[in-house]
Amino acid sequence: MDFLSIISFLGAAIVLTLMPGPDNLFTLAQSIAKGKKAGIFTTLGLCTGLLVHITAATIGISAVIYQSAFAFTVVKYAGAAYLLFLAFKSFSEKGSSFNLNNEDTLDYKSLYKKGIIMNVLNPKVSLFFLAFFPQFINYENGNVSIQMLIYGILFLVQTLVIFTLISVFAGKVGYFLRKNPSLSKKINIIQGSLFTLIGLKIAFSQK
Repeated sequence: MDFLSIISFLGAAIVLTLMPGPDNLFTLAQSIAKGKKAGIFTTLGLCTGLLVHITAATIGISAVIYQSAFAFTVVKYAGAAYLLFLAFKSFSEKGSSFNLNNEDTLDYKSLYKKGIIMNVLNPKVSLFFLAFFPQFINYENGNVSIQMLIYGILFLVQTLVIFTLISVFAGKVGYFLRKNPSLSKKINIIQGSLFTLIGLKIAFSQK
């Protein structure tokens, strides 16, 4: 690994992280509906889930899942089902009122767990690592697993920073929506719609 490789990797990783996908849309939905702290704790959960994928990619488990159509399908549909369940809960609460100070009463542990489950049950993350990381591996230097691990940590750090920024800005949008009574009643509908979109995207995606 050299400095140029690391910079190139970070540049590509940032672009890919900013592209609309299940994880950043999930963070966006939580931040708009429940505030920036909700998004940040969700982000911490997502990044914890990334550790699972990074470890799996480093030791080769992801390759096994990729080669097993059954295992891939099970994980994929489990993730989609979980998101559709969250969407159903959001739509069921569409008539509830919002408190501008609701961040103080949030169940941060629950949000953290949701982030972990959301990320772990998205097999595309591990497959992405298997396809993306090897492009920057220098096989002449050996220690491929160590290089994968280092790139994984770099990817996690930049994800944490970007998703935190998304949480802050989306939280401001959510605050504005909650100040408007007519719009505040639609926040759960927005959140539920995003969850549905992400769930369907995962369910109907191909390898």
